[in-house]
Amino acid sequence: MIEDSKLTGRMPDGPGTRAGFVALIGEPNAGKSTLLNRMVGAKVSIVTHKVQTTRTRIRGVAMEGVAQIVFVDTPGLFRPRRRLDRAMVKAAWGGAADADLIVLLIEANRGLTEGVATIIDRMKDQIPQGQAVALAINKIDKVKAEVLLALAEKMNEAFPFAKTFMISAEKGYGVKDLREWLGEQIPDGPWFYPEDQIADLPMRMIASEMTREKLTLRLHEELPYQLTVETEKWEDKPDGSTRIDQIIYVSRDGHKGIVLGNKGETIKSIGQAARADISEFLGRTVHLFLQVKVRENWQDEPERYSEMGLDFKDGEA
Repeated sequence: MIEDSKLTGRMPDGPGTRAGFVALIGEPNAGKSTLLNRMVGAKVSIVTHKVQTTRTRIRGVAMEGVAQIVFVDTPGLFRPRRRLDRAMVKAAWGGAADADLIVLLIEANRGLTEGVATIIDRMKDQIPQGQAVALAINKIDKVKAEVLLALAEKMNEAFPFAKTFMISAEKGYGVKDLREWLGEQIPDGPWFYPEDQIADLPMRMIASEMTREKLTLRLHEELPYQLTVETEKWEDKPDGSTRIDQIIYVSRDGHKGIVLGNKGETIKSIGQAARADISEFLGRTVHLFLQVKVRENWQDEPERYSEMGLDFKDGEA
């Protein structure tokens, strides 16, 4: 549960309310995190230009009238190579199978790729019979109308989607229609969370993810995939501020030097950017302290997977 004042809202359990889980699935970089943040109205999932940045099944909570929609932003579905990759993909399919509804997000400018075709084939095997799947064609501003219509037809020939939406998660086009439809489709029942709660990740994990986003945006090539961030200490001060101590684990000594940068300039700028995001999210002053530690085999340590909300055993080949 979230660890701050966002737990103050009411929890209705009377007739007329609806609540359900919606899984967002798709290839890496299809725009799932951007769509989740747009739906929720706040940044709960990190967004970068690099693929495979979402590692956990992040849950964002959105209200649509009397309906509470709990979005599961799953890791992108791809062909896994490493243990961490396999655990991420297993988490993604687990999130989809457990949801009340599924939204498959694809990029309009890429169309029915080999990766999307593989996801559709897996859906036929992995998704319980009768579970509704909507198609959301994202980045519609990048292609012409006739291309969109042809793609929608092709996709619906490949899979019996309950409904097709044309959206731009980044600009907000079509997102309201999608959210309204999802709100109508989810089951009747009491809300799972207070109405002003926007995520069910612990704040420690959200803070770690915000720092990892800044690292991913700043660093190049493979390095962002070779590191992880953990919040080691969280202390709310009497003056209303919060002190957060985080550890950045990297695989090699050389990586530590890159993260620190010349005279510590890189880690300083990353810390400033992360602190600003965390402060804005919490609505209070944050004092953020970052350490960089080398752990050569962190990707083979069960504790690291637990911190990311993943099951270590799911990474077994």
